[in-house]
Amino acid sequence: MAKSRGSSKSQGSAAVRRREQQRQREQENIRRNQPQARNQRRMQPKSNRRTQVLVGAALLVIALVVVIFIFISSQSNGSNNGAGRTVAPASVVNAVTNVSPTLLSQIGMDGVSNPFKAGSGSPLTGPTGKPEVFFYGAEWCPLCAAERWSIVVALSRFGTFHNLMETTSASNDSYPNTSTFSFYGSTYNSSYIDFVPIENADNQRNPLQNPTSAEQQILNQYNVSGYPFMDIGNRYVINSASYDPAVLRSNPSDPNSQPLSQQEIANQLSSKNTISNNVLGVANFLTAAICKVTNNAPSSVCNDPTIQSIETSLVNTPQANVPSGDSSLLAFVGAPVLDVRRW
Repeated sequence: MAKSRGSSKSQGSAAVRRREQQRQREQENIRRNQPQARNQRRMQPKSNRRTQVLVGAALLVIALVVVIFIFISSQSNGSNNGAGRTVAPASVVNAVTNVSPTLLSQIGMDGVSNPFKAGSGSPLTGPTGKPEVFFYGAEWCPLCAAERWSIVVALSRFGTFHNLMETTSASNDSYPNTSTFSFYGSTYNSSYIDFVPIENADNQRNPLQNPTSAEQQILNQYNVSGYPFMDIGNRYVINSASYDPAVLRSNPSDPNSQPLSQQEIANQLSSKNTISNNVLGVANFLTAAICKVTNNAPSSVCNDPTIQSIETSLVNTPQANVPSGDSSLLAFVGAPVLDVRRW
């Protein structure tokens, strides 16, 4: 009986020891797990921050892509400011605005006749008080397309163009897709004249620039109902193309032949040939008329014997009397096109 009580006591002690050991192991586990739990708690904010950084970086990349896309689109829109209108290449601009004075003198009036009618009324002055050269045309107009080549050459002898655009005339008109410039969006600086160009419509015949009330008075004064029209100081006016636009094509005898590119035309202005005779011959007439309204300034241009000779010929220019509807192309957007041939 005593042995049984001793055995029970021993078993009880063993159970107590096991419980104590179990408790100690649980406490040890708790002690071991506490630093790990603290580390996990510390790691959790770091993990969240890392995720936030990654999301932020991804959003930044997306934003940059959007900005770059918008920038490229704006650049594209800046260099193509309308239907078929792009910034003229430097090589073309340089060739047309720096034609050799010697070549211009050699060509003189070759192949072209006096394009002017005598103006009437008071002298026309521009925004800065200098004699005004007023041009009224449209990008779609093929006769205007030819005229601009001579205008750029002539005016470059008196000042400097900036941001000249290149374009073509309408694809569904006579002399389709004739290569030319556009004065829309360009600027011109000169110490001698004010150049005021109006491009009334783009080459899709969409409205582009409307004349001011003062400019409309000029058009009314000469009964202008078409393009191109040019007024030099109200002393000389042009109301039709000065030379045949077919000259600017691969086959001048075929108005529907392949048009020459801007660069191909520009390249022809460094030597004497059919294109330069027409473009530069008209430019010489424009130069002489401008010299008349600037009192032969600058002398470096106006005292050239060829220009002096043309000035003399302008004395007999007949008075302008342009009846309504007699110009080369009807000006009003949406109106039927009248193409008067004079070749």
